[in-house]
Amino acid sequence: MAKEIVKQAKLQFAAGQAKPGPALAGVGINMPEFTKAFNDKTKDRGSEPVPVLITVYKDKSFDFKLFTSPTSYKLIQAAKVKKGSSSSNKEKVGSITIAQLQEIAEYKMPDLNTTNLRSAMKQIAGTAKNMGIVVEGYEEFLKEGLN
Repeated sequence: MAKEIVKQAKLQFAAGQAKPGPALAGVGINMPEFTKAFNDKTKDRGSEPVPVLITVYKDKSFDFKLFTSPTSYKLIQAAKVKKGSSSSNKEKVGSITIAQLQEIAEYKMPDLNTTNLRSAMKQIAGTAKNMGIVVEGYEEFLKEGLN
C-alpha cells in the first residue's frame, strides 16, 4: 500500500549547503536527516542553486527529488553577467552563442516539458530574451528549421 502524502514543498538551496532553518521548519521533517542527505547528493554541483521537491508522508518519513539549476542561473553564468535586465526590450545585458544555448538546453532537458532538443532550445532562448540576453545566431537557427 502506498504511503499517504501529507505535504509537498518546493524549496531551493545552494548545492551541498542546506542547513536546518525556517524554510525547512515549516515542512515538518527531520531537518538534520534531510540536510545530510541533500548535501551528500549535491556536493559535486559546486555552489549552484538546486531546487528540490520534498514529499512528506503521514508517518513523518520523506522523499525528495532534485531538479536542475534554474535556467536564469545558467544563462547568467554563460553570459558572464551579474543579473538580467530590468527592461529586457530596451536594455541588453549580455549575449550567448547557439552552442551555449544548446548546452544549457541539454542540461535542462530532464526538467522541461519536451524531449525535443530544438524545442528546448527555443524555451531557453525565450527566457534569455526576457532577461535581456541576446542569443547570437538565433535568427539563423530559426530559419534552419523551416527547411
